[in-house]
Amino acid sequence: MRAFWIVLPLVLLGCGKTAPPPVVAVSAGMVLVPAGEFVMGSNQVDDSGKQAEFGFREPMYLDEHPQHRVMVDAFYIDVHEVKSADYKQFILETGAEPPPPWVQNGYNVSQMRLREFDLEPLRGIAADYFQLDMDISTLDKPQLLAELVKIQQQQDGLPVTAVKWYDAATYCLWRGKRLPTEAEWEKAARGSDGRDYPWGNEWLPEKSNIGDGEVVLANVGSYAEDRSVYGVYDLGGNVSEWVDDWYRAYPGAEYQSPFAGDIHKVIKGGGAGVGHYALSYFFRSARRGQADPSAMSTDVGFRCAQNAG
Repeated sequence: MRAFWIVLPLVLLGCGKTAPPPVVAVSAGMVLVPAGEFVMGSNQVDDSGKQAEFGFREPMYLDEHPQHRVMVDAFYIDVHEVKSADYKQFILETGAEPPPPWVQNGYNVSQMRLREFDLEPLRGIAADYFQLDMDISTLDKPQLLAELVKIQQQQDGLPVTAVKWYDAATYCLWRGKRLPTEAEWEKAARGSDGRDYPWGNEWLPEKSNIGDGEVVLANVGSYAEDRSVYGVYDLGGNVSEWVDDWYRAYPGAEYQSPFAGDIHKVIKGGGAGVGHYALSYFFRSARRGQADPSAMSTDVGFRCAQNAG
């Protein structure tokens, strides 16, 4: 695991002495979100009847109430969602269970293992798992291997999905990190001015991956304008993301979700797999999703965070 070193400012002590600067190992690909207050939650209401129109099981917005200011210590957060290639490294080195879609499409198989197969079994794997859409009967083994590796490489840059909260938390620990808290994630997306979306307060669907094309997921960082003031990408779209917190009502809230308490974990951010639910509501930084921590979804991934000191 690559790391670079950040030297934090000197801390003044009595008698004119200074403490030696603490040194924090910060993983590459992270950005600092400075300490300070930000606006969390919202006071919005469903004044157009969207809940009834789309048949949502819970009232819209109410679990975001009341809007409040939160003080967050400085922290580091991944610039990008965790990629499939990085999670695959975790799988291969730890023996952890791969996401179920990987078993179905062959992505979980290492290139070393593919090279061990004879040609005929490899052709069966190419057809049954990789669903290679070409005539493979004329390909020799090196040619077939090249095609399978090409398919795997196309998935390397996609955000990993279909992982349980527990697996996401374990991956972050393996990297020497942790999952961000709900407040950290929301501050990284909204900045200190409480913007509705990472890019501002206006809903501009073209700025993020909302899954309205033929391909649902995009390589991490593909949408240059889905970028927060701190330089963090894909907080608006691509995949929703697990965070550390249990799903609980905010202090002073009047609405209590039946799923609140130490039952479900919070999920933040818009996911491109929401289909006809591609409403601006789902891509707002204040929105709170939630799910059982043992659940998996093909539009939910994660990123990691790290203390600043």
